[in-house]
Amino acid sequence: MPIRVQNDLPARSELEKENIFVMDENRALAQDIRPLQILILNLMPIKQDTETQLFRAMSNTPLQIDITLMHTSSHTSKNTSSHHLNKFYVTFKDVKEKRFDGMIITGAPVEMIPFEKVDYWDELCEIMEWTKTHVTSTVHVCWGAQAGLYYHYGLNKTLLPQKLSGVYKHHLLTREKPLTRGFDDFFKVPHSRNTTVALDSIWNCPELIVLAKSYEAGAYLVQNHSGSQIFITGHPEYDRMTLDKEYHRDLDAGLNPQIPENYYLDNNPENPPALTWRVHANTLYTNWLNYYVYQETPYIL
Repeated sequence: MPIRVQNDLPARSELEKENIFVMDENRALAQDIRPLQILILNLMPIKQDTETQLFRAMSNTPLQIDITLMHTSSHTSKNTSSHHLNKFYVTFKDVKEKRFDGMIITGAPVEMIPFEKVDYWDELCEIMEWTKTHVTSTVHVCWGAQAGLYYHYGLNKTLLPQKLSGVYKHHLLTREKPLTRGFDDFFKVPHSRNTTVALDSIWNCPELIVLAKSYEAGAYLVQNHSGSQIFITGHPEYDRMTLDKEYHRDLDAGLNPQIPENYYLDNNPENPPALTWRVHANTLYTNWLNYYVYQETPYIL
């Protein structure tokens, strides 16, 4: 997929090193096609890493995508420079009068905090309400999925006995929805979180459908009936070394973390991790962009 980004966005050079097709602004303007307008609300602390991961995951269809990056105005980032945010990001006030074909709301490292205590919760609620009328389909990832399930359907998170960290096998429950076309019966996905939304509570919500689950990680892929709201409880967009970075970060902080499960070869952190989930991530985001965004969105927004 030609992902259209600003010419000097740092993620562009990283993706080009991986032989991923990224289209600069000049070439995009020369093509006679309306690109899909995708808005990414990036709540992760190191925003450059998340940019690269999501761009990579959306890079495998022939559709042209025009990405707008957004951050919350009610939170001051400590890990991403103000220069990067001012140059490459917008805030909600800049886009709330616009419409978008698709949107991604990322995870955030605030899962141990009650939703209402998160400093940008009111702003996020306003954004999630706005998506109902201004976005064709919205994907919520990890904590973003928990926040969306809580805001839209009243399903609260619960604290896990210990952090869920690793790469887990998932079971496909239905092929009736386009989002799961091309999936294998079983596939792997990284997870990294301390909280969860109980599978039974999702199953008991008539507006929601559970498309895939894991015996270890619980509900994984959930959507409403129309596909306008999609919830991904894991991190299929993670790159090979993300869990490794998180593990060593927690080690350095003295948190005594458990070794991420099913991640390092022979479960030995001295060995390199195996990349076993990339095909699923690509298929998931390709299906979303094609069937829930491109096939559903009007030509004139």
